[in-house]
Amino acid sequence: MFTDLRSFLEKLEQEGQLVHYRDEVLPEPDIRAILRAAADLGPTGPAVMFHDILGYGDRRLVGNVHGSWANHALMLGMVKTATLREQFQELDRRWDSYPGELRWVDQAPCHEVVLQEGFNLLELLPLFRVNPNDGGFYLSKASVVSKDPDEPASVDTENVGVYRVQVLDAETLAMQGLPFHDIAVHVRKAEARNEPLPVAICLGVAPMLSFVASTPLEYAQSEYKYCAALEGAPMQLTKTTDGYLDVPATAEYVLEGELQPRVRVTEGPFGEFPGSYSGARKQVLIKVKRVTHRRDPIFENLYLGRPWTEIDTLMALNTSIPLYKQISATMPEVKAVNAIYQHGLTVIIATDSRLGGYAKSVAFRAFSTPHGISYVKNVIVVDGDVDPFDLNQVMWAMSTRIRGTQDVIVIPSTPGMPLDPGSDPPGMSCKVILDCTTPVPPEPPMRDVAMVEHVPEAGAYAGILLELQKAQGR
Repeated sequence: MFTDLRSFLEKLEQEGQLVHYRDEVLPEPDIRAILRAAADLGPTGPAVMFHDILGYGDRRLVGNVHGSWANHALMLGMVKTATLREQFQELDRRWDSYPGELRWVDQAPCHEVVLQEGFNLLELLPLFRVNPNDGGFYLSKASVVSKDPDEPASVDTENVGVYRVQVLDAETLAMQGLPFHDIAVHVRKAEARNEPLPVAICLGVAPMLSFVASTPLEYAQSEYKYCAALEGAPMQLTKTTDGYLDVPATAEYVLEGELQPRVRVTEGPFGEFPGSYSGARKQVLIKVKRVTHRRDPIFENLYLGRPWTEIDTLMALNTSIPLYKQISATMPEVKAVNAIYQHGLTVIIATDSRLGGYAKSVAFRAFSTPHGISYVKNVIVVDGDVDPFDLNQVMWAMSTRIRGTQDVIVIPSTPGMPLDPGSDPPGMSCKVILDCTTPVPPEPPMRDVAMVEHVPEAGAYAGILLELQKAQGR
């Protein structure tokens, strides 16, 4: 549906979801302030294209591409008013189409310009500090490609992940890859051999690839094949100039480099997705050997800060669906999983109950998923007829179902997400279950209260009222 970033931007413009900012802006603080403002516009916030950045000539920059639910719906080929629940259901429908088809092309757009030497990343890219106390300039929406050194011919174990990348100088980068990320497997294997690890940092890719690259897939599941499956069309790839890595053929920029074995440099601090600075740590070093890009390239970067920002939308439903698939595989009573909050630090699960206490078992299953082990720390479980994406319904369930001593469980000394400021020490946390479901036998029932039922006829009238509202607003 969208083979590159440009075709998606055209769609956003047609739908009123792209703003062209043509006045001259300073790299700082103007860009971050404007992207923060776009994020603050909420469910219908637009992408923003900058055309005149002081010091960067005609270099264009775009941000907030995934920054609203309207844009997210358009990426899926849906109307921009599609609800969160509708988008979840559409992704659920497509998810089992994996694997999709891959096609390799020659003379790819990403190779229209090849810079072998003499390039300077600080001049080539219109860089800015995403947040004022960041340790430097960051590529915050970089799709990083690497291969398993033991399986260089395998596309399935080739990884495409969105990792934060700091630009240190004209041709040097630092990158954070945490131990549970797939690229960490590749780094460990390369360093065991004391060999450099080839990497390609791809900027300005098709929107679905950014979406999939930030998805917690299994190690041997191909991001490229998932992208093709979700799009319903073959994914177009090409080789890096040395013929080793597979990269998206239509990327705006590809930085080809090598991760230096057993070398660590100070990286950070960086304003991260929980809305806090991560601090500085020793991270891997990448030497960029060449740069390829399209003619008149568009640099895409992502503002992230105190939620809600673009990263929260980007990593929302693609966290929810894998968790839903993994939990419901053995617990079919589970109806939906909402893991849109900070990459699943808090998860809301709607489920029917097979027997007394079942909701708590569902929560334990969420904690034991590959993503849940480190990320998921709070699980709220509601009845299957409660929409977990509607916080009004969730708060109603919490307000009327929780019985403190029976339904609130805290499990101490469990794995945590190091970037979570509630993780202390970093990487250790506790897990919390809030059981907001209606008790079923053999669990003792709640006191006998007649509940107000849904009004089934209301759904048919909702559309009529919306049309009347639109007509009267003209």
